[in-house]
Parts: sequence; structure tokens; C-alpha cells
Amino acid sequence: MCGIVGILGKHQVAPLMVEALKRLEYRGYDSAGIATLDDGTLDRRRATGKLINLSDLLVTEPLAGLSGIGHTRWATHGKPTQANAHPHQAGRVAVVHNGIIENFSTLRAELEAGGATFQTETDTEVVVHLCDSHLRAGKTPLEAARLTLARLHGAFALVFLFAGQDDLLIAARRGSPLAIGYGEGEAFVGSDALALAPLTNRIAYLEEGDHAVVTRNVITVYDETDAEVERKIETTDLDHLLVDKGRYKHFMAKEIHEQPAVLADALARYTDPSTGRIDMETGLDVSRFDRVVLVACGTAHYACHVAKYWFEDLLRLPVEIEVASEFRYREPPLNERTLGIFVSQSGETADTLAALRYVRAQGGMIVSMVNVDSSTIARESDLALPILAGPEIGVASTKAFACQLLTLAAFAISTASRRGTITGDREAELVRALRTLPELVTRALDLEPTIADLSREVAKATDVLFLGRGTMYPIALEGALKLKEISYIHAEGYASGELKHGPIALVDEFVPVVVLAPSGNLHDKSMSNMEEVMARDGKVLLVTDSDGAKAATGEPWAALELPDCAPIVAPILYAIPMQLLSYHCALQKGTDVDQPRNLAKSVTVE
Repeated sequence: MCGIVGILGKHQVAPLMVEALKRLEYRGYDSAGIATLDDGTLDRRRATGKLINLSDLLVTEPLAGLSGIGHTRWATHGKPTQANAHPHQAGRVAVVHNGIIENFSTLRAELEAGGATFQTETDTEVVVHLCDSHLRAGKTPLEAARLTLARLHGAFALVFLFAGQDDLLIAARRGSPLAIGYGEGEAFVGSDALALAPLTNRIAYLEEGDHAVVTRNVITVYDETDAEVERKIETTDLDHLLVDKGRYKHFMAKEIHEQPAVLADALARYTDPSTGRIDMETGLDVSRFDRVVLVACGTAHYACHVAKYWFEDLLRLPVEIEVASEFRYREPPLNERTLGIFVSQSGETADTLAALRYVRAQGGMIVSMVNVDSSTIARESDLALPILAGPEIGVASTKAFACQLLTLAAFAISTASRRGTITGDREAELVRALRTLPELVTRALDLEPTIADLSREVAKATDVLFLGRGTMYPIALEGALKLKEISYIHAEGYASGELKHGPIALVDEFVPVVVLAPSGNLHDKSMSNMEEVMARDGKVLLVTDSDGAKAATGEPWAALELPDCAPIVAPILYAIPMQLLSYHCALQKGTDVDQPRNLAKSVTVE
């Protein structure tokens, strides 16, 4: 959500900043802008829409300078207009900002009473006016920035650029991530290391409450008490991750098709085929826990929903799944016998991070599953397990969801084995099942032409229902979310048994109903639900396996037959056609698949 880049360079920074911002497009945005210093004079260019609009503007109205800041904005306060786009400027200071200033109304009223004139609807503008008021009072840039930061409430990342200060950026982090890049006679700031990868591979991450004085040759970091501190400089290997779409039209399509490969990578990390065991040295005292709490947002929450079935079945422990934004304010009773598991693709999700800190304060153990090893959630965990999905650029999560599920499954098996709630033979059986996933997913992807044909009809609908039982229920929820996210078709996922308790009122010949029903002990009940839909002229798309297809009753509108699989891998496998269906419906609707309206990849505000 929003993207920041700052450069103190040796070359003209405008084109460099635009390229860096392109690497942050995956985070979601609706406007973009840059500000530079040329002979000490601040100037800026801003545009709504995609970065190509900013690039076009810079052709006709170029910006010179070796120092600058840039931003991609996802609107919070104020509509996505050019006036509201970042950087914001007042007097001698320009700022880019991720996050939310919660007390901006109070600060704005105070500043207006002092004569400040506001040009935007944003909360960010109070930051530049407040800082400039301190500069006008004779404070140095560092003093002005510190006095400004002391007045701000909320979660934010900020970078200040000052007129007349060609060799200075001040960066601050409270709640939103910021990385500092070290170059040779150059220095960089970015929302994440990926943005800075073409510029440097030497990165340090600001910790909560830090601010940094950045010059080309010296970078000094201070903690929340203004004490000078050292932050570890890491050497990253991200430059090779500058991804393109390859032969695919969209990143989402590419990432769907990368799933066999990334699952194989995760399997290589977490399973040992020679022993039939999970290779996951956690160092956790698994006898300590009598309760598991799974916390996440969005698609990651549905991965937790699936994992609840696995954990209760294999570990025989009570498991709760929590939406992070609700959990953090409910303040549930926890203790040192609680195992908190936090799932986040970015590792920076604000609500999930706040929930993690609450569990920590209650004495619980923290395990996280993230796609960014260096993220805040990973750094604040007792154990951080990488999901190994690689960069996911499409806003709608696909391969990260699959890898979250695989990592959760491996952790559940490993923990159950160490608790003694499953035998070695059972562990080996489950590991063998997991290791079939790359082939199974490859075979599921072969159904794409059929799914593309079906999407032509589904895309005509204004409402779609997804039904599932057991671990298929969370996949129904995820299937509905995907369709909503990228095709803008209203969709809802339900436990099949809940059909009679309300949703069946929506069923008619115009409402497609996707029924996820692999063979097994719940298949007959799913068929009964499917019959109820067809009796009301509902258009059923049945997703099942060969045995399930043979045992199906009635004649659904269409059927997709997936390969037979073990129950533990079925949720991962059955998510594939849901992703493909959503993708091809979006193509039919002509929506922006990779960057759907109003959505952001990394949600770093509440």
C-alpha cells in the first residue's frame, strides 16, 4: 500500500525514481509523483493513474536534480487527484508518506489558526506545514523533523526533502516499513528492498520508532529516544528478482502457472524424501502449548481457515482463527501456553503486526509465515518460516496462497509428530501426499482452456455462489474473494450445509453456483446440496475428482474433473481452478487484472 523511494545520487534521479516506483506498482496505487532538488530548489511533478502518466508528464515537463523523493499513492484521506498526490510541499520542505496520521484534524486546525493555507484533502499535508513552521522558526532540518514526528499519532513511514539541502534526506518509520540503501557515494530509501535492488544490494531496515539522517556518505540511525543506534546492513540478492510477465499477458497468469515450481521449492526446503519426515527445525517446546490462535487478513485468513482443520485433526489442540483487525481490539484472554501463528504475504500487514504484538505482550509464543524474510513480522517472531513463493506482483494472491497452505501443512505435521499425536508412519504418509503437489497442480493447470470457455458464461452473472464442506469451505470463501477482487462480480462463499439457511433464496437460472466436492465422506451431503440448487434452476459448476464425478447425482451445468489426491492436499489443488476461473472472468470483463481498482498488495494501514 503506497510506495516510497528516495535517492541521493550521482546521476539525474527522476528516471531512476520512476524505475524504482515501477517495482512498487504491485503494492497498489492510484497516483504517483516525484520531487527533486536542482541547485537547491524544490520542484515536483505529479499525475493520477498509472506511472505511464507521470512518465509522459516528465517528457513534457522534465525535472532535473541529483536528489529526490518519489511516491505511489493509494488514497486514504482525499480522492485520487493530482492535488492530493504526493510528494506534498510547503515552503522549504517536501514529504512522501505511507500510512495514516490519526490526529491530522487537530493538527490542521492548529496550523490553519496559525495562518497555514492547505491545498489538499490529505492527512499528509499537515506534516509538511508542521515541519515548515519549525524551519521558519529557525530550527535545523533535523530539529524540525524531530519536532514534527513528536506531534504525529498513527502508523507511518515518512521521507523529508529540504530546499537548499542537496545532500540530505530524513527518513522515519512508525508502523510502516522503510529500508535504507547504502551505495558508493550514494544513498537510497525505499518502502522495501525490491524497489532499491537495481541501485544497491546493501540494505538496512529501520526498526519501529527509528529515524535516519541520510547523506551520500554517512547514514546515522536514531531510535525513538533519539539515541544513535546501529542497524544491521544486509547484502541482498534481489536484483535477479526484477520480474517481467514473460510470455503471459498478466503477472497473475504467470504467478498461477509458477505454482508447481514454487511448491516444489517449498517442498525441497521442508520435506526430506529419504526419511519421509518434515525437515523443519523449529526449536519450539511443543509440549508447552494447549491452544493455537491463527491470525491473518484476506486470503491469508482463508489459508488459516484451512489450517484449522489440519491442526485440530493432527495436533488435537483447540484452534481459533482470527481476523487480525478484529482480534487486536477484542483483547482476548491469552497466556504463555498460547501459540500464535501469523500469516502475511508481505510481513508488514498493519493489523496482523498489531495482533502479533498483543500476543507477545500476553506471553504467547510467536510463529510467522511470510514471503519476505526481512519483514517486520518475521523479525518480531520467535520463529519465522518463509513460504518461498518468490515475488508476487499481482495484487490478488495466488502462488503465495498455495505456499502459505503448504507451509502451514508442513508445520502442522512436524508439530504433531513432535507432540506424539501422529506416528512416524502417518507422518511419512502425509509427506508423500505433499510431494505429489507439483504434478497434481500441473495437471489442474491443463484444465485452463475448459475453464476459459466456462468463464464466458460465468462472467455474465451479477452474483455467483461458491459452496464447499470441510476444507473446501475455506476454498469456497477464497474462490468468491478472487472473483470479487479482479472481475468485480459479486460473489459469496458458504459452507454447503448453510445453503438452506439463507443463500438459497438467491438461486435462480441466472446465478452460477460453484460446488467444490471431492470424493470422500462429505461427498454425498454435497450432492444433496447441489440437488437443492438444481431443483431451483441454479446453474451448477461441479468441481470434483473422477470418483466424485461418477457418484454425482443429477446433471450439473458443467463439471471440472481434477486428479485424485489425498485429503491434505485437496485445498491447495482445488484452489487452482478457482484462480483460473476468476482470471478468465476478469479477462471477459476487461478489468485491470494485476492492479484491480481500490486494492493494494500490502496493507500497511488499518
